[in-house]
Amino acid sequence: MLDLIILSLHFFICFLIFIAIWYGSKDVDSHSSSTGGAETQPDGLIFIGKEDDIKKSQRITPKIDGREIVVFYHEGKFHALDSRCYHEGGPLCFGEIEDIDGQACIVCPWHKFKIALETGEGLYKGINPQEPSPTPKWQSKGVKQRIYKVTIDSGNVYVSPPDFSVSFDSDYYAEKYKQGGELAIGKPSRSEDTE
Repeated sequence: MLDLIILSLHFFICFLIFIAIWYGSKDVDSHSSSTGGAETQPDGLIFIGKEDDIKKSQRITPKIDGREIVVFYHEGKFHALDSRCYHEGGPLCFGEIEDIDGQACIVCPWHKFKIALETGEGLYKGINPQEPSPTPKWQSKGVKQRIYKVTIDSGNVYVSPPDFSVSFDSDYYAEKYKQGGELAIGKPSRSEDTE
């Protein structure tokens, strides 16, 4: 009975997150930098925001050519990656950061998938059944999430433009949300809701 209650509570919380994201503000990004958007510099780097602003907020979600990324400041380091989880497009900007085997990882708020901030690797706990006494250990699924190189210069934070010659699982949802967001995943727009 307790399992049923916990499962029901989990689905209810996921439903509330879904509703909050669906009806959330479309024009204002509470995690955005104060600059209003990313700017490409002559050297090809993309200006994301001021170092102090990002350190204070711990995370921002700027857009690069319409593609939303999330930039985290965690334990003295900046990390940047696609803002949508490679698994099913969950909003990583709302995830918690956990330490897993010495690696800082973002935990997707939708399905609890764990992604290493440094490498973009998807992590899971698995066992080797051939061991005499199998113990679950953290293992890599490989690089699943596109990451971006972060550069700090004179108090400004920049990311390198993405290299699209290599594809990652997160590209699917990054592009889907770039090309219409909710409409791209089958959600009706607000105007369709009121009709």
